Amino acid sequence: MRPGLPKLIASDLDGTLVRSDDTVSAYTRDVLARVKAAGIRIVGATGRGPRLTELVRHDIPAADFLVLGGGSRVLDLSDPAYPVVLRDERLPGDVLADILTSIERHVGSTLSVLIEAGDGHESPLWGDPDPMWRYPDVVEARVRAECLTGPVIKGFARHPEHDADALLAIARAAVPAHLASITQAGLGYIEICPPGVDKATGLAVVATALGVDPDDVLVFGDMPNDLPMFDWAGFGRVAVGNAHPAVRAVADEITGTNDDDGVAAYLDRMLSG
Repeated sequence: MRPGLPKLIASDLDGTLVRSDDTVSAYTRDVLARVKAAGIRIVGATGRGPRLTELVRHDIPAADFLVLGGGSRVLDLSDPAYPVVLRDERLPGDVLADILTSIERHVGSTLSVLIEAGDGHESPLWGDPDPMWRYPDVVEARVRAECLTGPVIKGFARHPEHDADALLAIARAAVPAHLASITQAGLGYIEICPPGVDKATGLAVVATALGVDPDDVLVFGDMPNDLPMFDWAGFGRVAVGNAHPAVRAVADEITGTNDDDGVAAYLDRMLSG
């Protein structure tokens, strides 16, 4: 590995590596392959849950590790045929029920809620069909109580009178951090995850497995759920041009947008430097 290069690179997918048409360019795939050939480990760090593992592997085939569900599931892909689970965190359904009730007390009305509990390939989300949800075909209508009888990967919640950033502020004020980690990833919903679960703690699992220091980690992202790994990584924090203002504000550098292959362009320059 050339001196001055990071030992580990982690990139968000949707809105960062993946373009607005839900594709990853051939250029991006080629650059990531070159990064891997240079001896730098690659991590796909995404809010997508385990149910979408195969889609994640398709979008970032050069990844050596995956941080899924915003940090709740970590996979070692050293042997792609036999992924090894390094982390699997869940939130008890009754705890999530209480959290949702607490947030509803603060907003004064009922939330639209979706629950991610299944981790089988393309398992459906459960809950409230909502025209604001980007992927209606994956929702199986169920009443809330039925959704929360067991542990879940995460809950999604939306309120018609508050955008995701406003609802996020309300939820974080209402819910102690020891009960849940709450964020938003650009879907118009807040995301309620197990306590201590975020992309930084997921990446820390990978770094520990590899013996890599956070100061040797370079990260890319676009939304508030990427902020923990921006705080954690020490080599560099790069926002894409279309990133949320909160992410742009803490980034060391800003590259091109996801539609302009900003991550790949940045890495291409890094490898050529």
